[in-house]
Order: sequence, then C-alpha cells, then structure tokens
Amino acid sequence: MKYLAFVAFIVLPADLLSQSPTLASTAGVPKIRAGGLPVSSSATASSAMVSKAAIAPVLDGKLDDPAWQDAQSINSFLEYDPNQGAESRFKTDVRVVHDEKYLYVMARMYDPSPDSIISLLSRRDVRTQSEQLKLVIDSYHDKQTAYQFAVNPAGVKRDYYVSNDTNEDATWDAVWDVATAIDSLGWTAEFRIPFSQLRFNNSADHTFGLIIVRDIARTGQRVSWPLIHRERQGYVSQEAELTGISGIGSPSRLEIAPYVVTKNETRPSGSSFNHPQSFAAGADLKYGLSSNLTLNATINPDFGQVEADPSVLNLSAFEQFFEERRPFFLEGSGIFTFNTSCGDIDSGCTGLFYSRRIGRGPQLGGLYGDNASSTNTTILGASKLTGRLGKGLSVGFLDALTQREVGTENRTIEPGTNYVVGRLQQDMNDGQTGVGVMVTGVNRNLDSNTDLFLHKGAYTSGIDVRHRFFSKNYEARAYVAASTVSGTADAIASTQRDGVHRYQRPDDDILFDPTATSLTGNAERISIGKFGGGITRFQSVLQRFSPGFETNDLGFQSRADEQMFRNWLSLNYNKPNNVYQRAFFNFNTMQKWTTEGLPTTVGVNTNWHVQFRNFMWAHFGLNTNDFAATYDDRIARGGPALRNSTGIDAWSGIESDSRKSYNAHFFFGGYRKDEGHTHGWWLNPGANVSLGSQLSASLGVNYSSDLNDSQWRANFGVSGGDTTHYTFAKLSQKTLSVTSRINFTATPALSLQLYAAPFVSTGQYSNWRELADPRAASYADRFKPYAGDPGGFNFRQFRSNTVLRWEYMPGSSLFLVWAQGRELDGDPRASSVSGMI
Repeated sequence: MKYLAFVAFIVLPADLLSQSPTLASTAGVPKIRAGGLPVSSSATASSAMVSKAAIAPVLDGKLDDPAWQDAQSINSFLEYDPNQGAESRFKTDVRVVHDEKYLYVMARMYDPSPDSIISLLSRRDVRTQSEQLKLVIDSYHDKQTAYQFAVNPAGVKRDYYVSNDTNEDATWDAVWDVATAIDSLGWTAEFRIPFSQLRFNNSADHTFGLIIVRDIARTGQRVSWPLIHRERQGYVSQEAELTGISGIGSPSRLEIAPYVVTKNETRPSGSSFNHPQSFAAGADLKYGLSSNLTLNATINPDFGQVEADPSVLNLSAFEQFFEERRPFFLEGSGIFTFNTSCGDIDSGCTGLFYSRRIGRGPQLGGLYGDNASSTNTTILGASKLTGRLGKGLSVGFLDALTQREVGTENRTIEPGTNYVVGRLQQDMNDGQTGVGVMVTGVNRNLDSNTDLFLHKGAYTSGIDVRHRFFSKNYEARAYVAASTVSGTADAIASTQRDGVHRYQRPDDDILFDPTATSLTGNAERISIGKFGGGITRFQSVLQRFSPGFETNDLGFQSRADEQMFRNWLSLNYNKPNNVYQRAFFNFNTMQKWTTEGLPTTVGVNTNWHVQFRNFMWAHFGLNTNDFAATYDDRIARGGPALRNSTGIDAWSGIESDSRKSYNAHFFFGGYRKDEGHTHGWWLNPGANVSLGSQLSASLGVNYSSDLNDSQWRANFGVSGGDTTHYTFAKLSQKTLSVTSRINFTATPALSLQLYAAPFVSTGQYSNWRELADPRAASYADRFKPYAGDPGGFNFRQFRSNTVLRWEYMPGSSLFLVWAQGRELDGDPRASSVSGMI
C-alpha cells in the first residue's frame, strides 16, 4: 500500500513590467448616453482600423469612455454555426483602440432578453455553458499562429495559443484584464491586453489578424467577424486585418514567479506510518528577448496543483500513454510536435518528443526502490526558447536537467540526465508550405547499478514537410526520421528484447546481437488528405518503422518493425435540416505488416455522430478486425507470432443537451473474438450539473466485464529457446472506475476544486495453456494444456486532490493543495501500472 498527502503553497507574483496603467481623469469629457454607443464608421467585412486612444479607457463595462466615441465599429457579424452566413438577431458591436502599451477592445453584445443570458462562474480557463466573446489575435499576421482571449458575462477569463492554423494550447496564460457587465441591452466586455503578452515582428507599423467570435449559449448559435467557413481547413487563416497599429516598439517583458512549497507526506514504515516534513523553493521566469522571441525557465519546479493521472491496470504488451498536464511543458508545446501527434489513430503516439519522459518515475524503482523512494524524478531546472522570426521561421529549443534519485543502499534508481530538444519550422507560400527539422538528445550519468539497463546516450533527428493546395483544402505531408542509442552490451541487449523490438522472437529473421553496444533505426511516413471544401474529408497514410527505430528515451513509441497503410473517409453534414443540426459519418480501413511482410492487423471501422435539432447527440460505431489471416507478433512477449481470430465490436451512446444546467451521457458496447471464447461488454454513464452560478459537479462511471480466453500469463525457460513455455490463460476480469469533480467558484479569481477517482479491478485466471501450434487455422489447435494454478489479482487504487486557487492579482496566484494516493495489489505479478501523482 502506498499513501501520499501533501499541502503546498505556491506564490506567483505578477508580471513585473506590465502593471495596470494609471487611469487618466475623464473630468469634463461628455458622457455617452447610458448603455448605448455613439454612431461611428463601420469596418468592412475583411478589415478594421484601430485608432489611438488619447485617454485610456476605464475598465468597468460601462462603455462611456471617450476612447470609444470615434472608434470604428465592427458590427457586420454573421452566424457561422449552425446556419452559416445567416443574419443574427443578436447584434454585436466591437471597437478597438490602442496606446503605446495596450490594445483595448470594447464589445457590446445586444440581447433582446437580458434576463436569459447564461452567466456561470468557474475558475480561470474552464469553459462553461455560458455566453462568451472570444478574440483571436494573429499579431505575427502569418495566418498560422494566434493568441485567443475569451470572457463570459461573469468575467471568467480563458486564453489560448494557436499554432498550425488550428491547434489550441489551453495552458498558455497571459497577464491581461477584462471587465464585464450585464444591463438592460445585453452584456458588455472591455479588454486591456498588454502588447508585452503578444509576439510580433519588429517594425514601425503593424497589421494584426483578427477574428471575433460570440457564442449565444441558450440558442447554440455562434456568430463571427469575419464569417468563419467551417468547410475550410483551419480558422486563423480566415482572419480579417486590423490596421493602424503604430508606435508600440518592442515592449520589455520580464515575469518572475518564485514559489515556496511545504509538504507533509504520509508514508508506510513497517507496521505503521511516518510523516516526513519537507520544504522546497524555486522559480519560473519568462523573459522577452525581443518582440518575437521568449525565454522560459524554471528552477526546481513543483506541479502539486496538477490533477493526478487516471488509474489504469495495463495487462497489454505495450506501455501506457498518459497526457502531459504540467504547465511548463504544455505552454508553447506546439512548436515541438513532429508531423504526427499523440492523438493519431495509428499505433500509439509516435512523436520524437514526449515531455513526460522528463521527471518520469525512476526507471529502476522496481529493482532498487522501496516505500521511501521518490515516485518522480526531481527536475533541477529547465529552459525553453520559443518564437517566430521574420519570414516565417519558427524556433524552439528546450533543455532540462534531472537529478540522480536513489533507493535502497544508496543505489541509483534514476541517473542524473540531460535532455535537449531543438526544432525549426519554415513557413513559405503564405503558410501553405512548411519545412521543418527536429533533433533530440539524452545523456545520462550512469554507474554500475544503471549501465546494465539504461542507455548512455540516445539521439533522434527528423525532417518533415507539408504542402496545402487546391484552395488549402488538400494537404500532403511527409517525414523521415532516424535514431541511435548507445550503452553497454547488456543495456542494448535489453533494448533488443523489450516490448518495442522483440529481436529474440524465434520465428522471424531479425538477428539478436548480444554483443552490440548501439542500435540504429529509421522511420518514414507520407500522407495525403482533404480537410476542407464540400462534405467529404479523407486521408491516406503510409508509414514504416525499421526494427531498430527507438525513440522512447525522449519520445513515445509503441513498437518498431512495422509498416502501416491507413485510409479514412468522412462525410460531414453541417447544414441543419428538419432532423439534425449536424451529422458526421466516418469510414476507416487499416492494414499493418512487419518489415518482413508478416500481416499483423487488418480491420475496417465505421462510426456515426448525429446532433439532433434538440441538441442531443447520438453515436454509433462498428469494427471488425482480422477477417483475413493476421498474426500478433507481440502477444507472446518475445515468443512466436500467434494467429489472430476474427473479432467484432460495436458501441453506441447518447448525450443530452449540454446547454442545460443538468446534462448526462450514456455509452455502452461489447465485443467478441477467438471464435466466441473471448467476449465482453462495458458501460459508461456520466452526468454534469450546475447548482446555481457558482457550484458545479460531474460524475463519470466506467464498468467493464471481460472474458479473455487468450490473455498472456508468463514465459518460462530460456527466452527464444526450444524448451521455452509461452503460457496463456482465460482471464475473467471486472473493472470499475469512478471519476468525480466538485467545483466551487466564489469569484473568477477564487475557486476550490475537488477531484476523486477510485479504481477497482479483479481478475481470476483459469484454463492455463501454452502455445502448441501458434499459426494453426483452428483456434483450439494453437494451444495445449499447461499444469498449475495461474492465480488471479485484486487491484485497488484511490487518487484524489483538492486545490484552492486564489489569483490575488493578474498573473499572481496562491495554491493550497492536498493530494493523496492509495494502492493495493493482491498479485503484483499480474499487473503493470504506471502513472504520476
């Protein structure tokens, strides 16, 4: 059993050089009529002019400042969802001015029923089913990157960084102010955005890109200026122009955020517990080297406020993937992606950089660690340089250093390690073409306890290209990558035998070399697709990983020795009719082989998603796999490939109207394979409820009942030898997990969030067998009996954290955190569980 609890105080002082301006006196200035706006010239459908403010507007949501009186009006908003191009009865008027330090935006959202405006409180960056106004500012004017600033009528702020025309980074946090108000005409918002928070080219005059989006929550309508065309790929590239910005120079940008943390930890100690007290301090720094280059650095970072990973019991042959949640690594992460993302539907995440490797759980903790050992590697420091230079060149550089972690008898469970990532991307042809390079490096300070298992050095490099054509609706992409790892013969032999490579398999021609001290490999990928225009979308992908390709020291790779060909076709109906608001019908095919040509997967899939006129969703999916002869070359953990049997699974689900204060979902599914010997079903109900404007809660439940007739149990004997026994058993497993959250928001700056996730999985093995004729056509002929009791397991885990967050001034927050984790495994041999608290 493991138990962890701590209390953390993190104090983050605000942006040192972006304090609020001194508000000039407005005495003697004629007031605009209450709640109204003066008549002003209107912007066109594709451009607007910014005027310079002689007197800074007062942020109070009243719109009576003289700065707005002669500012150009942006009022030609059109509905883009669901009825694209339709006039809206909800009129909107936006005006923009600036001075030397700030961009000011005023917005009047007219509403014929102000009492019906939905305005819910939440902590910063949490989206609720509220009204919303969103500014998308492309300060580089490259039609690829942008900064988003959003607010709802309750004053809740959200901000994002956008890369590659559509990828949104919700962890980007800027220091800015906004004031809102609800009145008899609707609601208003006044923004003050420091130029120090934006990045732009160094010139005397500037043209920014701008998109303004308004959501009317109770009707589900979205209006925008300029009109966003949903059938086109990306949205930043559809921006209008904001001209007339001058005299803003290159603002100084320095933000220092020191923190202090005190922890009280409860740990097992024999038959009781001890409670060690610890203290830590560190700091985050953000400095603008120029108007378009930013340096981020952190010393001894603490991520106690980050929500724990979900519990997972992993009985597969592959490593479990967990999303990155730590703010330092998430902010600006778009530049470090390499062609394919971790959300790709191919064989896991295949990016060259997976930031969770930095600060990972000690790799030898299971060998030399104990209950007193650290569960995560301490990050001594990290720095990150990101930006976009002139002529479309984006740069990214990251360097991180982690300390040596020790276990019993002062033996190393994770060596001191240096991680380096470099990335360059050059956009050309007005953003339609791009070329990039990426390199990564890992260097470890090994000793006699670690050099038998870990690589001394690991390096990858790659080149990727993309090109959009036919009005940017079609896109072709390609990359080539290479890797090399080095270390002792024992360490490289371990890599050859691991789950990614399996060089020791007895029925292939890949040679296992126990004397090798390095391993090299390569990967290639090419894809072509249509992502805009009309109702059809498609993509075809061809990908190859050589047997020696290895990126897991700083990337994430499920397996090597694989070729894959995938096709995806989607029919998108976005125009509402009498039945639905929108509907999407997807069709997929996938085939995989080893590099020698052994077929490992063949499958077809369809999934349908329909939103009805009452805003409810219905979903359906159907898959069939391995209807031709295919073989699983990983299931025996280094043994011979086992023939797959045809499998089929189906699922369905419904979601209620998310605009309501109470909404729910219910998904269910089932599967069958191994000639009916393997089958199962699962349920996933859930609900969200808003109790007034300040309190909300959510509950999600997952329950599954599985009977797996071909679950790998263990291998006995010399790996790859003629006498090795590759054993399997029937596993009857029941799993229940619950995810619950309660959020109380006193003000947009003060919130309390509670998260709790119990997890239970029990399993009993029976019918222990070993491989007999693994490629036999008949399922029964592939196995023969194996004597003994295969046992079972009873795994239980509970994870929770409670976070009180107070943003006592813009950019400065204090956190009070309590987190705990409890774990009990009735049979450690049966499970492989990984994660981070």
